[in-house]
Amino acid sequence: MVGSAGTLAVAAAVVGLATATPTPPRTKVGTFSVPQVRNPGFKPHGPAQLARTYMKYGAKLPDGLARIMADLNVFRRDSGSSKATPEQYDIQYLTPVSIGTPAQQLNLDFDSGSSDLWVFSTEMPANSVNGQTQYDPSKSSTAKEEQGASWKISYGDGSSSQGVVYKDTVTVGGVTFEGQAVEAASKVSTQFTSDTNNDGLLGLAFSSINTVQPTPQKTFFDNVAPNLDSAVWTADLKFHEAGTYDFGVIDKSKYTGDITYTDVDSSDGFWMFSSSGYGIGNTTYKSTGFKGIADTGTTLAMLPTAVVTAYYKQVSGAKLDEQQGGYTFPCTASLPDFVFGVEDAKFTIPGKFINYAPVDDSTCFGGIQSDEGIGFAIWGDVALKAAFVVFDTAEGSPRLGWANKNL
Repeated sequence: MVGSAGTLAVAAAVVGLATATPTPPRTKVGTFSVPQVRNPGFKPHGPAQLARTYMKYGAKLPDGLARIMADLNVFRRDSGSSKATPEQYDIQYLTPVSIGTPAQQLNLDFDSGSSDLWVFSTEMPANSVNGQTQYDPSKSSTAKEEQGASWKISYGDGSSSQGVVYKDTVTVGGVTFEGQAVEAASKVSTQFTSDTNNDGLLGLAFSSINTVQPTPQKTFFDNVAPNLDSAVWTADLKFHEAGTYDFGVIDKSKYTGDITYTDVDSSDGFWMFSSSGYGIGNTTYKSTGFKGIADTGTTLAMLPTAVVTAYYKQVSGAKLDEQQGGYTFPCTASLPDFVFGVEDAKFTIPGKFINYAPVDDSTCFGGIQSDEGIGFAIWGDVALKAAFVVFDTAEGSPRLGWANKNL
């Protein structure tokens, strides 16, 4: 999929790793771990997260949600003051990534629902940047523009992000790949410009859906995977605290019991799998499965409408709120746990995880919403924080592993 491969080098701080040579056979780099950092500028807004998910997957916004977004214009840059959000509601975490020589550090969203490594850059007009760190290829001695290459990601609202492509040195968790495709934005959808500390995305879906033209490029993981102890990465996301991504290793200290593996259908480029059933609170568990993707780049859990409706029937005062574009409920409501199945195992999303954020002084927005119009369910961070998740390509056919952990 990529015409040329880069070389690997490893920071001395990474234990047990050796410097890779530029030609085969390559030295294994072993494993590395990447901690998240808190995004201090993030303001939880349920309808905005719901709209972003619909747009990401090319789905039409429901009429009510579209009106809300137009009225609130929540993606516009806001220089005014805002009401502080209580710490009981979750925030956003990003991951530091270094690009170029000397290194330029950007905070990126690790996104298993896309396959582009794109960043805010100096290719953009100044008035479209709102405090984000911009990658400046002119200040990197290792940056080389890919002549004739471009990228473009279109969203469901008709907006897009796009730009040009450089090959440059990228370091994640102390492991460096020389010649990684870095997609430098010349234009960014307004849904991203409002987030002042998020400098771009690092895609962790399959390279088959990378948007670079005329030649799609490999993801960072696909480039380093042959040099890891195992072609695997894991997500240990947390509720109300920073989590970690590990590459090349499955850390047994981060989960309890056994890992349950299930096959992945990567034909559309996503980590798609079939859940085996669901349960709500103390109600009867239903062995009704449905297809969905594991997506670290989506905040909410987007599930089939019938499942979502059944869930909120168990929540006192919950309603499908036309004014907010999704299900809301009194912030004082007691939310039942949500249980989902993977093969023969079951995993529980605690009710408190599903209280995403307030929309006013007394009403809160649900962390579970309908996947209507998307075509499949999306197990976003609300769900992923309830488990230890393994993204595994080591066995030839991709698979997902799920394990319980201490919450």
